[in-house]
Amino acid sequence: MTDELLRVDDLCAGYGASQVLEELTFSMGNQGVSLVGRNGMGKTTLCNTLMGMISPTSGSITFQGERIDGLAPEKVARRGIAYIPQGRRLFPSLTVDEHLAMLAKGARGKRWTPDAVYELFPRLAQRKRNGGAELSGGEQQMLAVGRALLLNADLYLMDEPSEGLAPTIVDTLIEAVQTLVSEGSAVLIVEQNLRAATSMAERQLIMVSGRIEHETTAAELAENADLQRQYLGVDA
Repeated sequence: MTDELLRVDDLCAGYGASQVLEELTFSMGNQGVSLVGRNGMGKTTLCNTLMGMISPTSGSITFQGERIDGLAPEKVARRGIAYIPQGRRLFPSLTVDEHLAMLAKGARGKRWTPDAVYELFPRLAQRKRNGGAELSGGEQQMLAVGRALLLNADLYLMDEPSEGLAPTIVDTLIEAVQTLVSEGSAVLIVEQNLRAATSMAERQLIMVSGRIEHETTAAELAENADLQRQYLGVDA
């Protein structure tokens, strides 16, 4: 039985008068979990609410036994959640090395250091003197993940990490997430890429209209065409 790390109970949140999350409930421990669903189901809204960028209207978020709903994003991050958002949000003029150096001091003596990131992503080591704007989309995503790893967080939250990337780069990211999970890290992955989602995590949570509608396993979701058609709009 996996110890509970994150618990979300009856969470409601949205934008102004538009409510997106509808009494959403789930929990997870130190494991990999993929959150999948069609566009517009509220997956990114959930990420933003977990990180304190959106205040919930009701419900609760408990992390490591303490309520974090309503906390500012920087306080959520200090509690031990690292966020890799869509869009990567890198500094165009800073080199790969400079991006990692900003967080290197706090990473000394911990599992993830710049050297460990370069070992995980050898391509970044080859490009360490290149600026963020000079990197390919895949290299930028590797850097975004590597930067988050230097926080040595208790939970890594990834929003659409494979979006727009070539299959070979997606494979590299899959291997990175598998490494994290195998070492006991908690990773919550929001994905629309079915292959990536089912390769990165065994638990699969399917989101429909702002709530968790169904839970299944990676093997069942990958093999069950009816589930894919019903919840994800994937043709057999």
